[in-house]
Formats: sequence, C-alpha cells, structure tokens
Amino acid sequence: MLLILLSYLAGALTILSPCILPVLPFVFARAGQPFMKSGLPLLLGMALTFAGVATLAAVGGGWAVQANQVGRWIALAVMAVLGLTLIMPSLADRLTRPLVALGSRLTEKASAEQQSGGGVWPSFLLGVATGLLWAPCAGPILGLILTGAALQGASVGTTLLLAAYAAGAATSLALALLIGGKVFQTMKRSLGVGEWVRKGLGVLVLIGVAAIALGLDTGLLTRLSSGGTNRIEQSLLSRFGAAQPMNAARAPLNALPIEGAMPPLTGATAWINSPPLTTEQLRGKVVLVDFWTYSCINCVRTIPYVRAWAEKYRDQGLVVIGVHTPEFAFEKSPSNVRDAVRRFGVTYPVAMDNAFAIWRAFDNRYWPAHYFIDAKGDIRYHHFGEGDYEHSERVIQQLLKEAGAANVDQAVVQVRAQGAEAAATAEVASPETYVGYARAKHFASPGGFGFDVRKTYAAAPLKLNDWSLSGDWIVRPEHADLQAPGGRLAFRFKARDLHLVMGPSNMGQPVRFRVRIDGQAPGADAGVDIDAQGLGRIDSQRLYQLVRQSGGARERTFEIEFLDPGVQVFAFTFG
Repeated sequence: MLLILLSYLAGALTILSPCILPVLPFVFARAGQPFMKSGLPLLLGMALTFAGVATLAAVGGGWAVQANQVGRWIALAVMAVLGLTLIMPSLADRLTRPLVALGSRLTEKASAEQQSGGGVWPSFLLGVATGLLWAPCAGPILGLILTGAALQGASVGTTLLLAAYAAGAATSLALALLIGGKVFQTMKRSLGVGEWVRKGLGVLVLIGVAAIALGLDTGLLTRLSSGGTNRIEQSLLSRFGAAQPMNAARAPLNALPIEGAMPPLTGATAWINSPPLTTEQLRGKVVLVDFWTYSCINCVRTIPYVRAWAEKYRDQGLVVIGVHTPEFAFEKSPSNVRDAVRRFGVTYPVAMDNAFAIWRAFDNRYWPAHYFIDAKGDIRYHHFGEGDYEHSERVIQQLLKEAGAANVDQAVVQVRAQGAEAAATAEVASPETYVGYARAKHFASPGGFGFDVRKTYAAAPLKLNDWSLSGDWIVRPEHADLQAPGGRLAFRFKARDLHLVMGPSNMGQPVRFRVRIDGQAPGADAGVDIDAQGLGRIDSQRLYQLVRQSGGARERTFEIEFLDPGVQVFAFTFG
C-alpha cells in the first residue's frame, strides 16, 4: 500500500516540474470550454501518449528480463541513469530533447488549428503534445517503476503501481482544468519542493543500484516484504498454493484427454543446468514440467521420483523441466536456488520463475504440480501434490510409446529416499504453520503479535498445533526476526517429522541453536540437521529437519532455543 501511495504522489508531483510550464497556459485556456469537446479530448491524448511510453518501456523491460543476468546489469545501468536524471534535471532535458521538440511543434500546430476553429482535434493534439512535453518529468519516475519491474519481474503489483502513477497525474491535470489559474500560481510556488523530492528520489535510487550491484539485495529481500512475493500474490498463494490439492479422476492410459496446448516458457528470470528452452525446441519430446520451490517439504519429497524419471527415460525422449516458483523472498535468490539444485542432485533444466510468469501461463495453483506433455505439445495429464507416483510413471511410459519410443521399460522406479526426502507417514495431525503474521494461525503467546515492532514475548501452555515465542522478536508479514540471544520458539505437534524453514539474518554469520523434545535432548529422535544432543547451526536459508521420531508419529512438545541473535524463522512443516 505504501508503494502504491508513493507512486500516486509521484504522478501528482510530475506536474510541479518546470518542464510542464510551457504547456500549462494551453491547458488552462480550455478550463472554461465544454468538457466533452475540449477537456476530454485533451485527457485522451495525454492518456494515449502515456500508454505508448509505458508500452515501450515495458517491452524494453521484458527484453531485459529475457536476457537474464546480462539484462539485469543492463537494467541496473538504465536505473542508474534514471536516478541521475532525477538529481540533475539538465541531464533529463538533454536525454528527452527530441520528445520536447516534437511536443513543441505539436503545441504550435494545435494552437493554430484552435484559432481556425478545428473542433475536437486541436484539443486531442494538445493532449499528445502535453504528454510529450511532460516526458522529462514523468520519464525518470515512470522509468524507475518499469525498470524495477524488469529486475524483480512484472506482476499484478507492477500494474497497480502504474495505475496509481497515472491516477496521480490525472488528478493534477483535472485540478488544473477545474481550478485553472489558481493552481498554476500554486504550482509555481511549489516548484522548489517538487525539485527537492525528485533529487531525494534520485539519491535513493542510486543507493539501491549500488546495493543490488554489490549483492546486498539478497539479504534485504528476506527483510523487506516488498522485495519478496507481493501481497496480492501472497494472498493468492495462501488461497491456492498452500491449499490441499484436488486431482481429477483418472482417465485410461490409452485414452488420456488433451487438456490444452503447452504454454510458452517465457518469463523465466534465469535458467539453471540449461540455456533457455522454448516449446518449439521441445516439440517431438515428451515433457514433464515440475512446479516446485526448494523450501517446500511436499516438493522435496517428490524430487527423488522426478530425479529418477529424468535419469531413466532421458535417452528415450523424456525432458524434465523444473519450474522453481518461490514462496518466500529468499527463494528468489539465484545463489540460493543453485545451492538447492546442487544439494538435491538435480541435473535436469530448472527455470527460475520469480515473476510467476510460467505459473500464470499454466494457470497453476499448487506446489508441487506435475504437467505431462506429449510429443505434439499437448498437455495430456496433470497431478497436484505428492503421491500416486506409479500412475504418473505409467503416463510417462504411455506418452513415450505414443511418440514412437521403442522398448520402453514397463517397470516403475524403486525409490529409497533419505532424510527430508522420505515420504510422510499417514499419522500426521499437524498442518504447515507460518510464523509471519500475514498467514499465522494458532499463535498462543500472551498479547498476540506486535506487528513489525520489537516485542518481548512469553511462552504459553500449548494445546495440539498451538505455538508460541519467547524472548525479543520482531514479527513481520513473512517471518519472525530474533533480536537477542536466548529467544525460543515452541510447538505442540503430532507427526513423525518436524521441519523448520529458517535462515541467518546476515549471510556469513551462522546461528547456533539447541532443540528439546518434551524438555529433553532428542537422542534417537533427532532430525538430520541436529545431533543427538539437539545442537545444530543455521548457515543458509532453507528447510531444516529437526525431528524424526524413531517410534513414529506421537504428540510431543518441540522447543528450539537460539544461542545467537540474527535468525529469521518462516514456517513449520511436518511429515
């Protein structure tokens, strides 16, 4: 909401810049004329010009996204130039001089036609001229919004920012038309303020460019909710991605229906283990598209099967593509994803879908989700969630046979997964539970959350699936930040396994911790990321397996104590 408000104000402030002054007298001249014949055409001309500039910038931003890492540096360079134009209006004037010259010629033409009684057309032409003359003022701020979208990926939030910017500009112009000369005089007096706001924005932009170029944005992403999955996307993910997946009834293997054509794989911000792939390149191959994210325990437990299928059927024409679509901000980091790909032994191509472009193209709603595509490029089957691995493999075999593969092995893979990759038990009675207040449930500490402020929390008696904090924490929408050593987190759960998604606040500064179960060292019930005494260390942003009960699922009280400050805790998962 804050970014939307700032975009609205940025749009409104563009009219306070000196470059708009030459055209304002023509605007005010229409203040007393009929709105439909004069004011509306002018606004329409401005809107069309604005849309044209935005479209060109969006196309350029999209190209930068497709260029992946090279495009990222190009986008950073563009953003730096735009920041300098905010600090130095003379630079903006030079860069946009062709647009201003064209706008001046159109203004003169519109004025001449108005004097000869040209009707609606002169007002429309003046609107176009106004939009072009406005370019030195609107261009830098509008460009920053669109270039930011190129760096982080276009989204619904980007569209809202542009809409807010346009609304702010329209509000200023509407006031100019309604009130006329009084606004003109006020604008003249406000020019100094407007210029200081522009220069301040420019300084902040250059600081941001330096931070991104130095790699500091990876840590900042986990602390700033605006740098992670935006609120609208987060709401959609809460409703769909974390919901219990529902699969349709099976069709016979020899009569799998066509569910639609495979959407394009455009919009990925990076590719791992492969150059970018297209649907045209994949034609003639059987394709398995696996939507996953590396801290999702359900995804982790499907990886051994996907990995085995990729290896077994590669030479017979199967191409497996992992589409990594992040749930948490830190999962947008290329280094984090590459580390996860290496840790899980994934050798097939992985597309980083930070902008949710491929997710939306498939109209996907779940992690994990598997889409099976035949050699003609048609989706023939899908499966959401874990399980039903044998039928999924039979689908692969059927599609390979349809594609003409010979001697397709009819046996199914035998997977013996270890650690967090092992399948869950049927006795799990505890749901995935988020620690950030945006999606948290069953929080039991007295007084509830202190939203985005430092607060000293106290433990509480826990019923099944209740949890609490103790110590000094700042609870944010996506996670909780520990502020002092000795902080604790407790959960009353029933499952064989307990996992916790967490990471250090500052990369390179590990955090030590100790786990207790029912007040005792875990011993034989220790997970793979701790020892029998319950001691462990957080050295990266990922899912940690802390409990694996040797006797199967039982109701227990889990407690983790952090011996150092500087940890971020995101979510509990169970198995």
